[in-house]
Amino acid sequence: MKNLLLLIAIIPFITNAQKNPNLKEVATYEKNYIKSVENLTLDAAYLLTDKALKKANEINKNVSIAILDASGNIILMIRGDGVGIHNTEAARRKAFTALSTKTSTLELLQKANNNPLINNLNTLPELLLLSGGLPIWYKGNVVGSIGVAGGGNPENDDLIAKAATIYENGITTSK
Repeated sequence: MKNLLLLIAIIPFITNAQKNPNLKEVATYEKNYIKSVENLTLDAAYLLTDKALKKANEINKNVSIAILDASGNIILMIRGDGVGIHNTEAARRKAFTALSTKTSTLELLQKANNNPLINNLNTLPELLLLSGGLPIWYKGNVVGSIGVAGGGNPENDDLIAKAATIYENGITTSK
């Protein structure tokens, strides 16, 4: 009985000792060390892919499409009927290149072709300087990317990728 009374008597001290008296300090640490990142959702990836596929169908092309999140992880990847298997990996790498550089792969290709100081970018293992990769923007931040391959020429791949927008929600392929 004495032990029980003693335990009851010291419980307030034990629980109070676990409270941090300086909550502002903890909040400051969290603010300095934790950052939220906006990302595309699977629903957005489906809709973006659907819009790109509609554009591809308009010009009678079957393509591979890759949608990546802001960290470079694949959200959705598809290969159209009859599209060469190499195009699926090309679409992923185009999307990765656009995401990591925050630049259209067509624009990056043009810059690399015109500037000997950066024309070796294509030697980096994951970068692919071919048209069809675009960053996806939301409120001035890159939230993902799209890569399109198999459209028959660079202009088609770029045109199809540019169709992947959800204007009404502010999700676009241009800044």
